[in-house]
Amino acid sequence: MAKITLQSLLMLLVMTVVTGLLYPLVITLVAQTVFPKQANGSLIMVNGKVIGSALLGQKFSQDKYFYTRPSSTGSYPYNAAGSGGSNLGPTNEDLIKQMKERADNFEKTNHGNSKIPTDLITSSASGLDPHISVAAARYQAQRVASARRLNVEIVRNLVDKETEQRQWLIFGEPRVNVLKLNLALDELR
Repeated sequence: MAKITLQSLLMLLVMTVVTGLLYPLVITLVAQTVFPKQANGSLIMVNGKVIGSALLGQKFSQDKYFYTRPSSTGSYPYNAAGSGGSNLGPTNEDLIKQMKERADNFEKTNHGNSKIPTDLITSSASGLDPHISVAAARYQAQRVASARRLNVEIVRNLVDKETEQRQWLIFGEPRVNVLKLNLALDELR
């Protein structure tokens, strides 16, 4: 019995060292060597100051900026600690009311210029998505151009320039990172 207990404790110690120390250390070293930007959170810096991450959405409410998808993370929008969907089904009265309010707000601020892209009135599964569709960016281009007193073609060209293509040419859809697009806008004016 003592021999089995000793073997068990030794195995526990070995596995703790291997899986709790060595494996995480090796993976961290590989990640820091091969993918240092991603391993550190894909942080975006301006003038040496971190202003966000390319992986997390942020709230923009001024007309001179593109808006991102709504967040469903509760009373603190875009809070990664509250990540997750709203769990409201498509026939839920609260969800229908939220989407109608969002659509009404977009029609007011964008002067009802066309059909509102769905991603502007629905939150993503995580509630943290930093991207919008190209159609959602184009939908907002006139409002942003007017607020910045720019020609709308300049803004549309910037949207095209900031559009990220499908991952490995097959996964997902073309999309626009809202933080990066808004930073590019700030560089214009």
